[in-house]
Amino acid sequence: MDAWASDQGVATTSIIKLMGDPYGELTEKLDMELTHSGPKSVGLINRSKRFALYIENGSVKIVKVAEAEDDPAGDDRPDVTLAESMIDAISALRKDEL
Repeated sequence: MDAWASDQGVATTSIIKLMGDPYGELTEKLDMELTHSGPKSVGLINRSKRFALYIENGSVKIVKVAEAEDDPAGDDRPDVTLAESMIDAISALRKDEL
């Protein structure tokens, strides 16, 4: 994870924390395991769906999952999980809270 953070320019002092889930325990508890037969048929077992969470003080405020019937892994259209989309969603949440 340190190598990935370094490659992405995430400083060790950043508020962003990159974390792995090598055994898929968190993925399973979040119900984000990719169970579509397509990835499994090519040997991708226990793969996570492409998702982004916004968590504030231990409470999940926003969940975005990039998946579609023709793109179960969200690889072709990950837009909803990208930073710009999450920033927009967080901004909208803030406006609603005011």
